[in-house]
Amino acid sequence: MPTMKNALILVDLQNDFCSGGNLAVPHGDEVIAVANRLQPYFDLVVATKDWHPSDHMSFASNHPNRNVGEAIEWNGLLQVLWPDHCVQDTEGANFHPQLDTTRIQQVFFKGIDKTIDSYSAFFDNAHLRATGLHDYLRSQHIETVCLLGLATDYCVKYSALDAARLNFNVIVIQDGCRAVNLQANGGEQAFSEMQTAGITLLNSTDIVATNQ
Repeated sequence: MPTMKNALILVDLQNDFCSGGNLAVPHGDEVIAVANRLQPYFDLVVATKDWHPSDHMSFASNHPNRNVGEAIEWNGLLQVLWPDHCVQDTEGANFHPQLDTTRIQQVFFKGIDKTIDSYSAFFDNAHLRATGLHDYLRSQHIETVCLLGLATDYCVKYSALDAARLNFNVIVIQDGCRAVNLQANGGEQAFSEMQTAGITLLNSTDIVATNQ
């Protein structure tokens, strides 16, 4: 029987979510060093990218008379409207230049369908289309996934919740995440929601200490 392994999932460590980006997450740059420090401790490292067409429905610019931060109903789902970000083949969609990408074995793209958003690393927001991450992790005999990245209250949270539903052991690295906080205390509420779902919250120092 294959030995079960662990994987580190780096969620959306892209320029547009970091300082100077179109959808900069406060202190988002700080998680890059955490990501680089932890990668050697995992059997497998994968990453996700938001990869939007320019006419993506989540962009406020594609909805006349609507503003960034507004929520609308779109095809039966609540949708937050964002600034244009992580548009395919733009600098904003690239990984942060200080991210060590040498250990990343596979990149999974999300948000590629202009008609629906995709916060989770595993599925679009309606769970109609999979990114391929689940099948890939299973093919690599992954049992435990650790997640970090941007942002806590959106893509990290929904990725972690989906991973738990898919019966992985799930750990979220708290000091490797930063929140948009579109709602007050959004990051804290996201961590609480993840804990309620049975997800373990650790800091990077815990990972390092258990591997000494």
